[in-house]
Amino acid sequence: MDLEIDNKFKEECGVFGGIDFDNKLNCSKLTYFGLYALQHRGQESCGIAVYLKDRIKCHKDVGTVNQVFNEEILDGLKGSLAIGHVRYATNGQNSNINAQPFIISNGKEKIAIAHNGHLLNAKDLKSKLAKYKLNSTVDSEILGYMILNELEKNVSIENSIISLMDDIKGAYSLVIIVKDKLIGVRDPLGMRPLCIGKLNNSYFIASESCALDAIGAEFVRDIEPGEVVTIDKYGIKSEKKQIEEQKKLCIFEFMYFAREDSKIDGISVYKARENIGKELAKSFKIDADLVVGVPDSGIPASIAYAKESGIPYGQGFVKNKYVGRTFIKSTQSERVMAVKIKLNPIQENINGKRIILIDDSLVRGTTLKGIVKLLKASGAKEVHVVIAAPPIKFSCFYGVATSNRKELIASSKSIEEIRKYISADSLDFMSVESLLRAVGKQNNSYGFCTACFNGEYPYVEDEEVQLTKKAINF
Repeated sequence: MDLEIDNKFKEECGVFGGIDFDNKLNCSKLTYFGLYALQHRGQESCGIAVYLKDRIKCHKDVGTVNQVFNEEILDGLKGSLAIGHVRYATNGQNSNINAQPFIISNGKEKIAIAHNGHLLNAKDLKSKLAKYKLNSTVDSEILGYMILNELEKNVSIENSIISLMDDIKGAYSLVIIVKDKLIGVRDPLGMRPLCIGKLNNSYFIASESCALDAIGAEFVRDIEPGEVVTIDKYGIKSEKKQIEEQKKLCIFEFMYFAREDSKIDGISVYKARENIGKELAKSFKIDADLVVGVPDSGIPASIAYAKESGIPYGQGFVKNKYVGRTFIKSTQSERVMAVKIKLNPIQENINGKRIILIDDSLVRGTTLKGIVKLLKASGAKEVHVVIAAPPIKFSCFYGVATSNRKELIASSKSIEEIRKYISADSLDFMSVESLLRAVGKQNNSYGFCTACFNGEYPYVEDEEVQLTKKAINF
């Protein structure tokens, strides 16, 4: 929970789309509810685009879903085909211009697109689109114009996307509307999640299954890596890019990003976090009186650790639920005060006890240092910190805005140096092997991206990748 209170990472984004063949449902309103369920994936801007006969209408702005939309706006977006997006500004400034979805048009063809992920070779791709006027500073608009460029060659949109997969390097899950089609796309390595749901005679595509649950839709299946799924009046059509690489789903979906009630590629997020807690208990046998977790994503692992170890679990903090992720302060004194506002220790549970404190990960160490200080000020005799992730030593280039590598405390300090910095009595990190075992128990054939731990990036490090690293001070 370490990047300023609750914003350890700026997580990618969330996408949602729906198509109704009975023309009875307002897909824009269902998209609104779907986005609400995906709000944890992005709180800086959002938008919804709807296909209305021969035009696409869009409303988007900076803010959360309930800030940007109201009944009047949603009534003006009534339609049977819609897509939506919630965003964190992982690339490009947060502004109305960079909010999604994007409507891409050349006067003849028109599509709307929403994107979750990040492209490594965006600069090179953009140089091939000189004839178009791009307005934003984000990758999603580039993807839209690349698809539009292929459509001008009288190629089907499905074949256009499949052929473009050879040129695009990076992570992307897309929802697209064109004419009377809803399209879902997942990159060849499956780095970002995407799934399909069904409600009566309507179909939906979402970043996480929890968004399908929110609207009462039945989960159908996950979209596979390298797959383009088209849903129209003729049914569901699938075309898939043939790939040799192993799947590389982002491991942090299970540790931090995804909602606990979601399932991704057959893996329960809650069960994964529970397995992580069990693995931690087996690896680190600490003599203590109480196990507590840092809210919220550290709680399931803490409960499982307590059950496995036999040490009682207890609530260590009250979390102020009305302080959102935008409550971010820049100076150290403001950060310390913000920690107290966000999390307040329950002194009756802590005083005089040896505490095992479990957090999902550790990035810079500043906030965790403040939390340890709060526990000790509340009377904790000892604070033993257990991190439910390996040390984060490398930056991410696939849609997760981790700190620059020089700000990642584990990239320059030993575990003992970090322990001293946060003033913990002991500090332990989960190993990569244990993490993969914990998450992969439900699907042993699945591969995960662990580049932030070991620097083993999924794509060959060509000149464009090196330029990307340089641009973000890798």
